[in-house]
Order: sequence, then C-alpha cells, then structure tokens
Amino acid sequence: MKCFKSLPGTIFLLPGFFMILLFTGCQDECQSTRTFIQYEPVYKQMDEFRNEVTITASREIDQPGRLYYKDGYLFINEPGTGIHIIDNRNISNPTGLSFLEIPGNFDLAAKGNYLYADSYLDLVIFDISDVSSISEVARQENVFLESYINSGTFNGGQGILVEYSEEIVKTTSDCEPDFNSCPNCIFVDFADQVRPELLSANTMYGTSSSTTGIGGSMARFTIADNFLYTLDQLTLRSFDITQSIDPQLTSEVDVGWGMETIFPYNDYLFLGATNGMHIYSIEQPGLPSYTSSYSHVNSCDPVVVQGNYAYVTLRDGNNCGGFTNQLDILDISNINSPQLINTVEMQNPHGLGIDGYCLFVCEGDFGLKFFDASNVMEIENNQIRHYKDIHALDVIPLNNNLMMIGNDGLHQYSYNCTGDDLLLLSTIPFGSDK
Repeated sequence: MKCFKSLPGTIFLLPGFFMILLFTGCQDECQSTRTFIQYEPVYKQMDEFRNEVTITASREIDQPGRLYYKDGYLFINEPGTGIHIIDNRNISNPTGLSFLEIPGNFDLAAKGNYLYADSYLDLVIFDISDVSSISEVARQENVFLESYINSGTFNGGQGILVEYSEEIVKTTSDCEPDFNSCPNCIFVDFADQVRPELLSANTMYGTSSSTTGIGGSMARFTIADNFLYTLDQLTLRSFDITQSIDPQLTSEVDVGWGMETIFPYNDYLFLGATNGMHIYSIEQPGLPSYTSSYSHVNSCDPVVVQGNYAYVTLRDGNNCGGFTNQLDILDISNINSPQLINTVEMQNPHGLGIDGYCLFVCEGDFGLKFFDASNVMEIENNQIRHYKDIHALDVIPLNNNLMMIGNDGLHQYSYNCTGDDLLLLSTIPFGSDK
C-alpha cells in the first residue's frame, strides 16, 4: 500500500502561543506495525487556578521568561508558573527572596506599591509594598477571555488547555492511527522523535517614571502614566490604574495578527510584530490610536526606541517564519512615516536595549553584542565587543548596569561606551547550572 499523508492535527498551545503544524509521512510501503506517540490535551477549570496563587520560598529558576526591574528588585517570570522575586539592591550579591506562584502567568508590570500580572484569563493585582509579604489584593476575571478563545486554548465546558499527556499507540491495519478516536489529539510518528513542547512567554502573546518599573524588550505588559497596556497576538488593551486595585478597561484595539512586544516611549507605543513595527499614539491616555507602521518580511521583531531612532531586530525561527537575521535602524523623527536608514547583519538576534549611546543586542546562542550607537549610520563599524561565550535572550541597561537574561542564568555587568570590556558583577544560574 502506498501512502503519503500528513497529520491533520494543529497544536494550539498556552495563551498567545503560536500554532505549530506537525507533519509526518509514511514510507513508500507501509510497515505491518507502525508506532505513534499520541498527545492528548489536558484541560483544567478556572476555579482550580484561582485558588492556587500563593507565595513560597525562593527556588531555582528553571525556564526564564519576562525580566522586570523596579526599585532595586528583579522580577523574573517563570512561564506559566509565576514570578521570582530577587533583592538586587546590591548588584554584586543579588538574593532570591521568594517565588510568587501564579498559574498561567506570562507577563507583568508594576507601579507604586502594586504588581499587575496575568493568570490565564484574569488580571491579578498584588500589593508589593513589602516584598517579603506579597499578597493578592484584587482580580479582574475573564478580561483576557477573548484571547484564549481566539488561540483555541479555552473551551467553555472543559476549561483551559494546560498541557498534552503522552501515550504510545501502535497500529497494524494502516500506516496511520485512528484519528477519529481522539479528534483533539496530536499524533506523531514515533520514529520522528518529535515532541510538542509548551513554549515560553516569548511565544504568547522604555522609559519609566520613578514609581514605574522597567521591562525588557520582550515585554507584553507596560505602564505609561496611569495606564496599563497589555498586548496579545491580536489585541492591545488599556486599563486605567488610577485606582490601583480597581483597574478599569478603557479600550480594546484590534491591532492585527502576529503582535509580539510592546515598548513605550514619550506619547507612543511601539509594537513589534512578525510583519513589522506598528506605532500607536497615546496622546489620549488609555485610548491608543494607530499612527504608522514599518513593514518587513516575517520574523520575530522586538523593538526599543531612543530619541529619533527605533532599533528593531529581525530573527528567523519556527515561531515567526522567515529567514532574516538583522538589526534595522529606523528614523522616526517624522512619526507618521518611519524610514529605514541602516541595516546591520546579525546571526540570531533576540532582545535588545539602549542606554545613551550604549546599544546591546542579544544573539541567543551566539552571545551578546555591544555597540557604540553615537553614529547610527556607522553602527556596524562601531561594535565594541562581541561576547560569544554567553547565552543572551534579553537585557535591561540602566545607569551603566546591565541586567542580561539567558538560558543559563541572569548576568549583571557594569558598562560604559568608551570601549572598555563589560565587568561581570554577579550571576544567578538557572536550572541545572545552579
């Protein structure tokens, strides 16, 4: 029997995760026995999760997500699980304080004494006035419901899709399993050694005042003035947080498919997307309005802004498509018409950050690149250093202290733009490296 068939299943992972199509083909002649791995969706009801928020002792970080800094403290998200709280007032000796368990957490932002975090469908508010005794003080239920419905990870009867269980399936009558026996399952040819993984926050979904924290370039939550802005694949939401523990949803703007990151600068929000950079005005706070866009080929696309320039990294990858790895520099002096003025070839750029003329670009497995950006037309010729022996995902440069997160740990350095090497101040190793 001849057969060349692909699996019909599509994996819809946790909120805002991208769809991954798994394909497998039969051999020219079907074998008498063929083995598959069946991944069956596992759902949980929201009532279960809403009672599971708690604060526990500090523990090692297994999988880093969002990086956030506020008032001498670091908040590091563990995708889908919660937030690590670290005392970073002594940068040379950061100390883990606690872990805030928040089921379904991927994003966060903070202002004043309050931390705002997602928990699946809900927006949860925590009192962080005493970081040794953080408490949940309010919750807005179902404010992200539409996002979960759109991503296929919420079923009204079954609840939230949280994982896929694994079972070995053998078939002898055909070269494919009985798909009808489990229509929502994923079947993978055992020989292919393919396993669908629950991805990190990077697949889901600036300048700050003295009371507002600072996020990395991968952020999807940000605060400007008295408004919290949240971004998912399709929607930009605005919440009035004038009454800190009673956020009011003021707008939901359809911003198109493929939105990835959000960066506030002056009276604008700069959205990084798989197809370009989109600018929204917040001159009317809480009511973002479209201003302009810069389009590029499909790729992952965080953005940071300083002065008249926006810095955009384009990266290939399974989640974004495309085959481009570069740094684009845009002139935004005319905010209504961003213009590409320089492109620098990269290897696999992820997050980035800028402080004065110090520009940092994370290259994932290829390390960290440090540039002098005083002349944007010559950045490619003004690379100060390339640190190849570290893994770099995202950075927050602040007052000559660099906070850099990678798969292996959180590394902190002192820096200047005079050509000196970065000076390592401390490291918090992750997972098995700890």
